[in-house]
Amino acid sequence: MSGMRPGAEIVGTALLVATLAGCAGGTRERALDTYTAEEIYKRGELELETSRRPDDALLYFQEVERLYPYTEFAKRALIMQAFTLHKAKKYPEARDAAQRFLDFYPGDEDAPYALYLMALSYYDQIDDVGRDQGVTFQALRGMRDVIETYPDSEYARSAILKFDLAFDQLAAKEMEVGRYYLKRGHYAAAINRFRVVVQDFQTTTHTAEALHRLVESYLALGLEDEAQTAAAILGFNYQASPFYDDSFRLLKGKGLSPEAKGESWLTQVYRQMVRGEWL
Repeated sequence: MSGMRPGAEIVGTALLVATLAGCAGGTRERALDTYTAEEIYKRGELELETSRRPDDALLYFQEVERLYPYTEFAKRALIMQAFTLHKAKKYPEARDAAQRFLDFYPGDEDAPYALYLMALSYYDQIDDVGRDQGVTFQALRGMRDVIETYPDSEYARSAILKFDLAFDQLAAKEMEVGRYYLKRGHYAAAINRFRVVVQDFQTTTHTAEALHRLVESYLALGLEDEAQTAAAILGFNYQASPFYDDSFRLLKGKGLSPEAKGESWLTQVYRQMVRGEWL
């Protein structure tokens, strides 16, 4: 991000902007508009580096944009506003600032960072799996935009990692609800949740458990073909998983074995994942 400065340079600007310190402290000094855009901007950087309150720096970046619009420093100050607001955990305001930057400077070298910052503002709001996951969908959409719009940028690599983590979060939510239903004997409702994980979240860390829970649920309903097929998929893809051992013991206890049987949605998954029959 071109708006940031290495720590050594920030410290080196301290003498240049020392007289601005009085403005932050509330004493009567020269009016802020008597300073150059560079001086005010550097003061903002210094505050961002040394203050515990990001808002102390935000004032200076906002003033650069207000006092010196359409200048290079105004452009840099705008992306720094987005960064500072995000650091202050003012996520909607950070997104607004980043969007303004993209509206004004769509071809700028910091445009990938602005788009990434918008996605990150959602990602950093993702909470535990017990909460509503609407923000997770927003984060996924934002990270995908970064990956697709700026695939060669340094931010695309980070976006890919965070996309995978957010995707896993959604699968975790489905598993949590599925376990809730399973524990209470609502097997059909539980199956619907575990099916979503198997069909839509196959690349996440929750697929093995989802298949095992399907074995449990189908056996509880007396649907042996489906239980055997789920275990067959589990054995092919996750034979070293303890979930496969648990499923195998459940089936063995009923005189059954993991194998694809019958015609169900799981049979189709088996053909695709095990036999590679996608058409």
